[in-house]
Amino acid sequence: MDVRQLIIGMTIMGCLLHSCTDKKDEAPSEPPTASRPNIILFVADDHGTDALGSYGNNVIKTPHLDHLATEGVRFNNAYCTTASCSASRSVILTGLFGHATGSYGHVHDYHHFSTYDKVKSLPVLLENEGYTTARIGKYHVAPEEVYHFQEALKANPRNTVEMAEQCKEILDSEKPFFLYFCTDDPHRAASTNPGQWDAPNSFGNKKEGYAGVETLTYNPEDVLVPDFLPDSKESREEIAQYYQSVSRIDQGFGRLMQLLRESGKAENTIVIYISDNGMAFPGAKTTLYEPGMKLPCIIKDPSSKLKNTTSDAMISWVDLTPTILDMAQVETKGYSFHGRSFKEVLNVKEPEGWDQIYASHTFHEITMYYPMRVVRDKNYKLIRNIAWRLEYPFASDLWAASTWQEVHRSQKEFFGKRKVQDYLFRPEFELFDLEKDPDEMLNLANDPDYKEIMEEMIKKMKAFQLQTRDPWLITWDHDDSLQGKGINL
Repeated sequence: MDVRQLIIGMTIMGCLLHSCTDKKDEAPSEPPTASRPNIILFVADDHGTDALGSYGNNVIKTPHLDHLATEGVRFNNAYCTTASCSASRSVILTGLFGHATGSYGHVHDYHHFSTYDKVKSLPVLLENEGYTTARIGKYHVAPEEVYHFQEALKANPRNTVEMAEQCKEILDSEKPFFLYFCTDDPHRAASTNPGQWDAPNSFGNKKEGYAGVETLTYNPEDVLVPDFLPDSKESREEIAQYYQSVSRIDQGFGRLMQLLRESGKAENTIVIYISDNGMAFPGAKTTLYEPGMKLPCIIKDPSSKLKNTTSDAMISWVDLTPTILDMAQVETKGYSFHGRSFKEVLNVKEPEGWDQIYASHTFHEITMYYPMRVVRDKNYKLIRNIAWRLEYPFASDLWAASTWQEVHRSQKEFFGKRKVQDYLFRPEFELFDLEKDPDEMLNLANDPDYKEIMEEMIKKMKAFQLQTRDPWLITWDHDDSLQGKGINL
């Protein structure tokens, strides 16, 4: 059993989810001392590593986020557990996989997925420790009593400069604060011309721009097209709009950091920048291929030893809640998380034992049932497509994307490097050696030379599902070991 499995096993095995999370409500602890850090968790919406200067894009303008990377640690192997907005955010704020909390997919409209009411979330645990908790922008989790924040600030979630301005009072809080700052950018928006299939999506951009924000536009001929996308006129036009939306995020982030410095609290504030999932293009968002789940993560912790450096440690969004609680000096005895704190990774250039992650995706929209489970162990990655007999479902906005429609309407054989047929119809198992095959094109699952690796990866996946009480464990030869009695006692 490897280190990560041992950690998971110690914290999860023998402990049912409800008993782990249904700790008796207690009176808040004594207010934390002034030495406890403030924490800003800044979450973009559908932002991949493809669109940040500090991650190697020399076209896009993201100077403020790039500066953050010079002040802290930029992670090269940071992963969400599910490439879907609501489900991913539930993991970020609980430290638990969505399959164990009922957070299977979207919250809004008829999707209506909701976290079990006995789960204790990050803002609730921090409030119990005397933190001021506030959120602004995209929420997209439910129910409110599970994900309760003391303050719900209002601003246009497409205007991050306006959002930053509304946070001044929180930044001036006398108590340590936790600010959950979530943009709508660069998520897709209504098309700039809904009646024209080949019109690029606006990604929230407006001709008249936004108050306090400099409109930065990009020439489609200059953008960098990721290998998994077709290099077409439509794709380039949409990427140019996406870049513009990302640059708007960067300006708001810069304004927030300016206000933080003016508050005098910058040297006692941990700043974390992440995204909920990859860019909103087919082949990334809603998939558990690398473009969907490998994401930006930049952390500035004034108390950490490492500055202006990168880390190859594999971390996961399921690790964020235990990490933030550790940073906040919160005693977590009595609570169990599926993730573990990576606080000390910020002090070690080459940490050991951070070479494995897991992922679990079930729904996006209610009409998009396609459960996938993933284990990544060093350079090997195994995806199990549990509903592999189904055609891979599309998010409604990704289907309408001109980037996809150009391929679909022209009946082209390839979408980027991958055949359209292979994108739509997937085998039950996909095994990749990411060191040799970073684009995940060569499936080794049925290669006899990799038989032992396949068996070991499947063993790890089953253990992960058992330890995290995944109901989809039953799909392995009708394994009913996690099934209840089926009656109310």
